[in-house]
Amino acid sequence: MTATDNQLINSAWFTDSRQVTGSPTDSADGVFFAIKGEHHDGHEFISDLYQKGIRQFVVERSALSPERRNELANYPDATFIEVDSSLRMLQNLAADYRQQFQIPVIGITGSNGKTIVKEWLAQLLDGGEGTDTFVVAKSPKSYNSQLGVPLSVHELNHEHTLGIFEAGISTTQEMPALEAIIRPTIGIFTNIGTAHDEGFRTRKQKIAEKLRLFTHADTLIYSVDYADIDEEVNLLLKAVNPVMRLVTWSLTGKNATYQATLQGKQLQLTGNEITPIYLVLPFQDSASVENLLHCIVTMLTLRSWGADAIQPRLNRLRPVSMRLEQKEGINNCVLIDDSYNNDVAGLQLALRFLNQQSTRSRRAVILSDVLQSGQPEADLYEQVSGLVQSNQVEQFIGIGPVLSRNAHFFGTNSLFYQTTDEFLANFPVSTLRDSTVLIKGARPFSFERIVHRLERKVHGTVLEINLDALTHNLNYYREKVGSETKLMVMVKAFAYGSGSAEVAQLLQFHRVDYLAVAYADEGVSLRQNGVHLPIMVMNPAPETFAALLEYNLEPEIYSIRLLRAWAEGLGKSGHSALSPMPHAPRPLHLKVDTGMHRLGFLESELPDVAAYLNQRPDLRVSTVFSHLVGADEAKFNSFSHQQYDTFLRSTAYLESALGYRPTRHLLNSAGIVRFPEYKLDMVRLGIGLYGVEASGIDPLALQQVGTLRSVISQIKTVKAGESIGYSRKGVLEHDARIATIAIGYADGYDRRLGNGVGQIWVNGTRCPTVGNVCMDMTMIDVTEASATEGDDVLIFGDTLPIAELAQRIDTIPYEILTGVSERVKRVFFKN
Repeated sequence: MTATDNQLINSAWFTDSRQVTGSPTDSADGVFFAIKGEHHDGHEFISDLYQKGIRQFVVERSALSPERRNELANYPDATFIEVDSSLRMLQNLAADYRQQFQIPVIGITGSNGKTIVKEWLAQLLDGGEGTDTFVVAKSPKSYNSQLGVPLSVHELNHEHTLGIFEAGISTTQEMPALEAIIRPTIGIFTNIGTAHDEGFRTRKQKIAEKLRLFTHADTLIYSVDYADIDEEVNLLLKAVNPVMRLVTWSLTGKNATYQATLQGKQLQLTGNEITPIYLVLPFQDSASVENLLHCIVTMLTLRSWGADAIQPRLNRLRPVSMRLEQKEGINNCVLIDDSYNNDVAGLQLALRFLNQQSTRSRRAVILSDVLQSGQPEADLYEQVSGLVQSNQVEQFIGIGPVLSRNAHFFGTNSLFYQTTDEFLANFPVSTLRDSTVLIKGARPFSFERIVHRLERKVHGTVLEINLDALTHNLNYYREKVGSETKLMVMVKAFAYGSGSAEVAQLLQFHRVDYLAVAYADEGVSLRQNGVHLPIMVMNPAPETFAALLEYNLEPEIYSIRLLRAWAEGLGKSGHSALSPMPHAPRPLHLKVDTGMHRLGFLESELPDVAAYLNQRPDLRVSTVFSHLVGADEAKFNSFSHQQYDTFLRSTAYLESALGYRPTRHLLNSAGIVRFPEYKLDMVRLGIGLYGVEASGIDPLALQQVGTLRSVISQIKTVKAGESIGYSRKGVLEHDARIATIAIGYADGYDRRLGNGVGQIWVNGTRCPTVGNVCMDMTMIDVTEASATEGDDVLIFGDTLPIAELAQRIDTIPYEILTGVSERVKRVFFKN
């Protein structure tokens, strides 16, 4: 290892410029790995990072064009280490770092359950009260990728006595790099399923690739009930690692190290190496049982524990929250709920999400003691204090005896409580207002009680917005158009029902180029919530011009009348003081009508437009655009080609007449898929971002963003012949169990879905609606379902696609999405 490598190993590692706050903690000992990926290029942000104080950079030779080398020459006190691959360099450094630790390390792979097994093992092995069995280092959340694994292993320190890291792959030749970094002494293969099948020729090839994680492991734990795994272990893995000990289990009576028998929650484990063990499992669904058996067998492999040692630990287990959830709070607060997990790596992730999604003027953090960190107490809380300060947290609340005795590391605007009960009894809730509040606690502190206290209470219908799915969809369209084409994203109509400010914050974090809204007040709201991206307003009106100027919003201009009114409004206002350059020409966006015949200038009107603009140097056309009428249907392809030709003629004329070339954009979501060759300078992404592939060409490429859920308020048994609901529309043909759910047409559940047209997913069963949909309630027939009062039900989501719901009432997914009322609570989450 070179001196340079040794220095890099002991530095703080950054791979995302948005992680670096510019604090002394970041800049004094930080190195940035500029990674060029499918959807991003870290080299583009070197200038920003240099301004934040970073002085060490790992850069890729292929990205160092002559222009970029000239740019880097402007930073004489920075060190640039040129490599073929920054990611590979990061992985190699992590592998070298791992060699410093001679402790047991558990490596976990498989199709499902990796994160659950990791989190449960960490809970089970942390020693419990009064003991110090293991000090555990583990991957934060689901950091199991080519990038996530090295960052996770770099969190190891010499106080840790056990590491638990998960590894996920999506294609061949990925696992060897992860194996070198994790270097597990004990392996767990959870199961095999369909996830990432597309990256492998066969299921057996996928198993073989995953088994590469264990080529140097001492022990492998798996279930022989997965015959394909058992076969590949004995055929392939044992050939390269013949001394490996196989520790197996079975629920079906197959030959294994441990035989498991389950009756309800009662588990019996027998085997040649143990006397029978009897345990009560905290969960009994099949996935949880499988995950628990992996954990229990691992515990028995690590230590000769009996039931008296394992059962108390099982009793402490709680369901693992796999996601950060953003919820509406009291006093105009937004809550970020991470109430089941607390470690330093997870805190860094949560603070990053806090920065990304801050839509309120202040930031607050409620934090519990960090358990089993493996660091000296003073060092740990000095580090936590640095993270809090560098993320501009105005209000800090610490809960726990250890945090309380380290209060001196935190600012004067901090409060400390010994217990969660003390906080709930004494904290002045009224002081927490207009804030984005991160609530992050280790499980023993029961921070879900704090979330419940601070959450704004609304009725039981919730629209869950998956921010990871939204990011996936964004990247899908980015890949379609390439890095040279700009991206304007539509967040009008409350971001298609998904929540404008929260979606806009995410898009800003992912550096899209433009946002578009329908009306000025939507743009004003985004500005008030901290969105600084350029925003186009599609329906400006003279009475809103003052707001457009004050909040630096850019109007769509579609008629001579509106163009003249905008110019006159500028003259009266003297421009806005909020404009970055108060006397620079104001940007506007020209809409050309190429065949939609809704809004826009006809081609014949463009000479008058150009003549007027040439007389007004205070106006500048930022973009010219039009809209394809039928991009979602192949039968209109010839008309779409005609529109494209008209648009090219129009933009060519304007460029010649104005003496400069505005940015051109024509394609919507469907057009991006159907006509990628028409991408021009920018595209407009709308419904596709939210998971609806309107062209129908690639329907499986997108992920569902929104899931609408409600709750069963009451269930009653009603005799055949009785009627249900208003106007006696629902007459029963059989004795039925009728459930009333807490959603109606005022929430966005369309009246046309009544009387059996609509179906609701109840615990795995589709249940038809009965009678008319009411304003606030809907009745469904749950006779065939396992249902009790208080159960959650699914209105639309993965198992009831929104496209199916739209088809049932002969409408389009746009109407279903935008129809979800703003009174329905939105919960935003990130895995």
